[in-house]
Formats: sequence, structure tokens, C-alpha cells
Amino acid sequence: MNQSESISHIMTKTVITVDERDGLSRVIELLRKHNIRHIPVKNGKEISGIISRTDINRLTFGTLFDNQEDSDQAVLDMLSIPQVMTSKPRTVLSTASIKEIAEIFIHEEFHALPVVDENGLSGIVTTTDVIKYLYKQFGKH
Repeated sequence: MNQSESISHIMTKTVITVDERDGLSRVIELLRKHNIRHIPVKNGKEISGIISRTDINRLTFGTLFDNQEDSDQAVLDMLSIPQVMTSKPRTVLSTASIKEIAEIFIHEEFHALPVVDENGLSGIVTTTDVIKYLYKQFGKH
């Protein structure tokens, strides 16, 4: 296992993003359509936040109570992405090592980190990416 291997080998390079001005319904649509759990939020070209499936689930009752979809929609319509997202998320450089990212995931409570380079957002790396990488290192059984 190469301890200095860059996260650019495991990160998702095609990143789905939303704009701060989009509605929360757009976030839900993208989470479902692409079967993802985290979406970076942009304000222009700047990454201003990250929003997760867990953030949305905290707001909705539909998974807890039957026939509550209207209540969920009312809550989603009342709130904006900036009110729900994690603001100013930690970002990592695309040159960071997989080991460095694993250490961040272990010691801090992140499950996804936007990856940046000199041109801005270049990817996203998740705990799942790191686990898949480690799994491949041990070989499939």
C-alpha cells in the first residue's frame, strides 16, 4: 500500500453541486437521481457549504410518519439551503494523500470533503471512497 497515494485516484471527479439560491427540493431531487449522500453548495465559483442526505432527513417527517409528505414539503419550502447546509466546509487539496484523508475522517466528524485544486472544486472524497480503496488493498475474498 502506497501511503503517499493521492486522493485524486479515489475521489469522484464529476461532482454534482447546487447553488445557494436553489431550493431544498432541488437538493432532494439530485440526491435521489444520482444516489449520492453529499452535495457541495456553491455561491458563484466559491464553495460555501455542503449539504447531506442526513441534513435533509433531520427536517422531514415522511420517513417517520405515514401520509406526512405535505408537512415535509411545507418545511422544505420554508427553509433555504444556507439555513440547512454546513457552512464553510473543510476542503482538501487534490494532492492530499489517502492516508491524510483517512486521518481527517477518523479524528473529525466528516463523511465527505470537497476536493480543490488551483481551478477550484475538482472532486469530492467520502468515507466510502477510502473504505473501497482499503478493501481493494486487501483483495477481494
